Amino acid sequence: MRDFTIVPTDATTKPKWMWKSNVDPWSKIQTPEWSCYSDAQNAIIEEAFLKNQTFVILDNRCIDFKRMIQIFDNDQKKQRPVRRNALTEDKLPQEERFLFDTVIPKLSFGKQYGWVPPFILEVRKSLKLKAKQLPSNDEVIIPMIVEKAALGIIDEGKLVGERSKAEAIAEELMLQKNRGVKEVWKCCANLYTRPSFLYRKLNEAMRFLGSEEDEQLWRDKVRTLGPFCLLLWDNPFKSKLSKNIILYRGVTLHEEHIATYQTLLKNPDEYHSFQAFTSCSRNQEIAELVGNALFIMEVEYAFTANIAGESSVPAEEEELIFPGVCFSVQRVKFDDKNKKPLIYLKLRQRLNGMYNLFYLDLCT
Repeated sequence: MRDFTIVPTDATTKPKWMWKSNVDPWSKIQTPEWSCYSDAQNAIIEEAFLKNQTFVILDNRCIDFKRMIQIFDNDQKKQRPVRRNALTEDKLPQEERFLFDTVIPKLSFGKQYGWVPPFILEVRKSLKLKAKQLPSNDEVIIPMIVEKAALGIIDEGKLVGERSKAEAIAEELMLQKNRGVKEVWKCCANLYTRPSFLYRKLNEAMRFLGSEEDEQLWRDKVRTLGPFCLLLWDNPFKSKLSKNIILYRGVTLHEEHIATYQTLLKNPDEYHSFQAFTSCSRNQEIAELVGNALFIMEVEYAFTANIAGESSVPAEEEELIFPGVCFSVQRVKFDDKNKKPLIYLKLRQRLNGMYNLFYLDLCT
C-alpha cells in the first residue's frame, strides 16, 4: 500500500535520495518540490555514497556528491540539486502496485483460461522445457531460467529507460540462481513488491490475456518477462488452495467502473477473472487507506500466497492472488462512514472447458 504511514515495531530508518523537481530548480521564489529516486536507483546512489565515491552514473544522469547535484546527459547546463533524507522505510510512497488494475470484468469466465495462464504455457514452450519440468520439481533448470529472467529484465529496463535499475534487479536475482527454488522464489516475490517497472510491465502484459485483438502484445513479452513470471507463479511453498480467508484491496474506480460491477451483480453466479498477479492485504484498515473504493473478497478456494514475509514492506500484510483466479460479484454498497463504495467478491479456482488440455500441455 502506498502514500501513507505504517510504523511497525521494527520499523527501520533508511536514507532516501531525492532530486529537486521544480520547473526552475534554482528558483528562490518557487516552493521547493522534491521527487524520490526509485528504490533500485536509491540503492545504487547510497552504495556509492557510502563508499565515498565522488560521483555515480545512472543511465543518462550523473550524481555529483561533492556539489550534491544531478547532471543530465553530461550537459553541465542541465543540473538539479539532490539531497539525502532519512525516512522510515514504511513512509516511502509505494501505492501504485495495489491500485494497478488487474481485473477486466467485461470478459466472462467462459472466455478465460483455467488455473494455468496461457502466458505460462507459452513461456514453457519458449524455454523448451521437457515434460513435467517446472522449477519446483526440477532444480537443474533453475539456473537457466534465472539467467533468462535476468536478461529479460535488463531488456525491459532498456525499453523504459531504466537500465541501471534493471541491472541492479537482475544482479540481485542472479545471486540466488544456485541456492535452490525456495530462495529464488522468495527473491522473486520480494522484487515483485518493490516499486519498479518490473511489476508494472508484467501486469500490463498479462492484462491483455483473453483479448484476441491484443494477443500479440502479451506474446511479445513472453521472452523478456516470461521467465520471471514462471519463477513467481511456480510457488514451491504452497501446493494447496487457500480457503476461507478474507482479503481487501483498495482501488481507484471511475463511476462507469462501479456501474459495471453493479451490472454484474445481477448475475452473482457468473464468474470473471483476475488477469494478472493481484496485490491485496489481509488487513482491512491498511487497504482502506488507498483508493476511492474497496474490494472485500471472500476466498472460498483459490491459489493465493501470503508474501508478507518476502515483501519489501511487511507491514502491508500482502496476499498475492495468482492470475486465473475467478470471482463473482456478490454485493455493492456505499460506505457512508468512509465515503466510498464497497464491492464484495467471492473468489474460486474455477476450471473452464479447456482445463484438461492446458493441464496436459503443462504436465505431459
